[in-house]
Amino acid sequence: MLSLLHIENIAVIEQADLSFDRGFNVLTGETGAGKSIVIDAISAILGERTYRDVIRTGADKGFVGAVFTGIPCLSWFEENQAAFDPDELLIQREIHLDGKNSCRVNGRPVTVAILRKLGQQLISIHGQHDSQQLFDEETHLQLLDLFAHDEDARAAYGAAYQRVVEIRREIDRLSMDESEKLRRMEMLRHQIGEIERAELKPGEDETLESRRRLLQNAEKLSDGLSDAFFAVNGGDDSDGAASLLTEAERALARIARYDDGIDALHARASDLMYQVMDLAEEVRDLRDRLAFSGDELEQIEDRLDVIHKLRRKYGATVEDILAFLERSRQELDEIEFAGDRLEALKGELAKAEQMAKEDALRLRTERQHAAKELEQRILLELEQLDMPKVQFCCQFSETELTADGLDAVRFLMSANVGEALKPLSKVASGGELARIMLAMKNVMAEQDSLPTLIFAAVDAGVSGRAAQKVAVKLRSVSRNKQVLCVTHLPQIAAMADTHLLISKAERNGRTYTSVQPLSQEGRIDGMNEITHLNLWMASKD
Repeated sequence: MLSLLHIENIAVIEQADLSFDRGFNVLTGETGAGKSIVIDAISAILGERTYRDVIRTGADKGFVGAVFTGIPCLSWFEENQAAFDPDELLIQREIHLDGKNSCRVNGRPVTVAILRKLGQQLISIHGQHDSQQLFDEETHLQLLDLFAHDEDARAAYGAAYQRVVEIRREIDRLSMDESEKLRRMEMLRHQIGEIERAELKPGEDETLESRRRLLQNAEKLSDGLSDAFFAVNGGDDSDGAASLLTEAERALARIARYDDGIDALHARASDLMYQVMDLAEEVRDLRDRLAFSGDELEQIEDRLDVIHKLRRKYGATVEDILAFLERSRQELDEIEFAGDRLEALKGELAKAEQMAKEDALRLRTERQHAAKELEQRILLELEQLDMPKVQFCCQFSETELTADGLDAVRFLMSANVGEALKPLSKVASGGELARIMLAMKNVMAEQDSLPTLIFAAVDAGVSGRAAQKVAVKLRSVSRNKQVLCVTHLPQIAAMADTHLLISKAERNGRTYTSVQPLSQEGRIDGMNEITHLNLWMASKD
């Protein structure tokens, strides 16, 4: 759970420490005091997008730190090879004026993207945006699948549908008009012919370039090898190293029998003599192989020029050019025999579509079973939220094969007896939508392992008896998960286990926000103040 939140230089908050406990935590305060800033700060340590505008005027950076306790070993730690401390998790984030962010998890630097993945396993924040999402019927199927836990069925369908997509893509690639087909075939034949005429061999360019370097420096090499051979082998006017070593070996051989040390020197001289003789032969052979015709270098230059021209068109190396040739041959064959291939692909497509439809129907069956359970659960939740007459259902309609299957799903409701079921956007008021959202989130929360839920706008349009029902439901949810709620309603605040009052004041021309945990007496005064404020605002309306 989230135990401690530390905020520095974020908007009107110069510095604040908020301590949360298990169960139901509420934050109250007048409009503009900074309640939403606290939620924004929590979003920051969860890796959500922040802007430098949130930094308090006059400060060069903002800072948010959070301590989580009693969390399980989340998959994030294994995926990121991070040490896990079962007693405490520390997350810190700095937001700088230049837009840069510095994020740390247990002192270890991480990117914002990696931090966001951790945040998704720690806290779920539900606000006004979530309520509005219920109006978007494109999200309804996703919500149903989340409730259904139909991962295996969706994975099976996804693989089948991907095969359909691949075959359709191949058919589209081969389905070209006759003039386009002729142009492409002519281009391919030209490219194939140009490469084939060159009769390239793998590695030929490297071999030729190596030989060219040798020939370009042949005179220097020949002179150097001749000098080396003369030094080793000698000539008419002087002895070389080989001759001198031979004389040394013979001199030592004559006296080796008189002393063991001399015998060892003779052995070394003998080895050196034979090594130098071998060296002389190798130098001579290499010098003799340098012989070349005067036209060879010119022929190599011409050949490399041909290869260079092909390189500019078809690839950086001879191997790349030959690979391009093979692909072009295959494409030409495909186009020339496209009719036969298209017929075969159409047969494959029919089979693939049939398999995908079968998987989609199995997925639909699982969704329909889950939809009935979801309807019952939502109706039960709404009844507990003082909406006993509401009707709610998941309406299915069939679509073409899509990535989601053959189904479109939308949630319908009727708020009053005798009224037909209609889309949420047509019948749900603000207060009803808030309670539907709470019911939906409560049902969904049982399907996930997130330890903390935050509700930022659950009391929108709710008052009186309905507010009391919402408060009871939030407290019920908090028995299994930590709940944080921003509220203006005394009915909700009265149910809290922990009550934090957010207030602001002016000092020396600056606005400062403070956070104060309320005692039982303070909570009574605070709830009276909330009630009076609500009555005053209602009178203004």
